[in-house]
This record gives sequence, structure tokens and C-alpha cells, in this order.
Amino acid sequence: MGGMIVLMALAVVVVIGLLLLISCIKIVPQAKAMVVERLGAYQATWSTGLHFKMPIVDRVARKVDLKEQVVDFAPQPVITKDNVTMRIDTVVFYQITDPKMFCYGVANPIMAIENLTATTLRNIIGDLELDQTLTSRETINTKMRASLDVATDPWGIKVNRVELKNIIPPAAIQDAMEKQMKAERERREAILRAEGEKKSTILVAEGNKESAILDAEAEKQAAILRAEAQKEAKIREAEGEAEAILKVQQANADGIRFLKEAGADEAVLTIKSLEAFERAADGKATKIIIPSEIQGLAGLVKSAKEIINE
Repeated sequence: MGGMIVLMALAVVVVIGLLLLISCIKIVPQAKAMVVERLGAYQATWSTGLHFKMPIVDRVARKVDLKEQVVDFAPQPVITKDNVTMRIDTVVFYQITDPKMFCYGVANPIMAIENLTATTLRNIIGDLELDQTLTSRETINTKMRASLDVATDPWGIKVNRVELKNIIPPAAIQDAMEKQMKAERERREAILRAEGEKKSTILVAEGNKESAILDAEAEKQAAILRAEAQKEAKIREAEGEAEAILKVQQANADGIRFLKEAGADEAVLTIKSLEAFERAADGKATKIIIPSEIQGLAGLVKSAKEIINE
């Protein structure tokens, strides 16, 4: 009986020993870290992998997440340089770089970051006017990140990014901004309409100018064509008259040649010449100038007739 009790006690001790041994084996997962204390003092920081701690004297003081984390803080009231009160909420992206400093540097890291963010934001916005605050988000984000990163470095925290999530001005300011934007849109619309009308007027004027130029060019071409037609008509008329004179002269020449070939004497030639002059006068001339040679021949003819009559 006593042996059974001893065996049972021994089995219990073995089981407790196994459980204690198992509890001393720790596996740290990826992107995690464990801060280990020995008898209440910092002992080591375990990174990813298998670790073994001393029973009873060692304990895991804190498990730390090394991944980048995001914390969204509630809107904070801030006052601008021109005394406008607005509410701004921020989003902070941070990452724990030193688990030991994170555990022992500050009691409540998240609350510390929130308060530090609020005070830093007030300091930055206090140097800006309302319009600058609304249009300088990137500048504000950069300044806040730099300030928070320096302040949180002793805590083992690195601030990677700070973003202004919402900027909420007072209702009166919002109403005034909406009216201003409406007036600006109406002004832009009026400018665009005026520019459109101006371009339309310019295009119409250019079209009229082009039409006038085309009309003038057409009139010029028509005048040139009329002048060329008149010139051509006069040339043809002159050519016709010249051809008629040439034919008359040719006919006279043929007649004289015919008389010569027929053996006509000087008297006949003289009479024919006088008849030619008569036709040249055409009954319209009141005076005909007869060459001296023809006059002499006419005188001889008259003398001959008188001698014959006697």
C-alpha cells in the first residue's frame, strides 16, 4: 500500500515536471518578439524561433507585435492663426523597432502617441491661417511625422506616416466656403461663355473677310476675262478689215494686170485709174486729189479729142 502511494506521488511529480518543462519551451512566431525578465529584471528579447526559459525564475514580461500598425485618433479641436476653431482627426502609422524600449520607455504608448499627436497638431496649425490649413495637408503631414518620429524614438517606436483624415471647419465657415465656390464656378462659367462668344465673333469676321476676298478675286477674274474678250474682238475686227483691204488691193492688182495683158493703151489705163479713184471716194468725198501723172495723161487725152473733132 505504501509502495502504491509512493508510485503515485512519483507519477504526479513526473507529470508536474513535464508540464513545467513544456511551459518553459516557447516558440516566437514571425513578426513577433518576447521580452523576458529574470527575477523581475530585464533578461533578453526573444526573436522568431524556439526558446527555452528557466523555470520559475524567468517569465515573459510582454509579447510585442513588430508589424506596422495603424491607430485612428478622434478629432481634436485646434485654433488657426486667424482664430478659427476647427476639428481635425489624424491617422498615425507606426512600428515598434525596439521591444525593450517599448516595454520600459513609456507606460501607455498609444495614449502617449495620441496626446503627442494632439499637441504637435495644435502647434503646427497655430502657425497657419485657415486657407493655408485647407491647402497644406502634405506640409502638415510631413511636419507632424518628423516631430512624432523624434519624440517616439526613445520609446522604441518609429512613426512611418501621419495623415490628416478630416478637417472640419465651423458650420458658418463651411457655408461661406460653399458660397465662395458657387460664385467662383459662376465666374468661370461667365468667362467661358464670353470666350466662346469672342471666338464665334472672330470666326464669323474671318469668314466674312474670306468671302469678301473670294468675291473680289472673282470680280477681278471676270474683269480680266471681259478685257481679254474685248481685246480679242478688236483684234479680229482689225484682222477682218485688213483682210478686206488686202482683197480689194488684190482685185485692183488683178484688174490692172488683166488690162496690161489685154494690151490696153495709156488712155484706158488712165480712165480705169480715175474710175478706181471714183470708187474710192464712194460718193462721200467732196474733193479727190489726183496724182500729177494721171492729170497729164488726162490732158493729153483731151487735146487728142479736140484735134480729132477739128
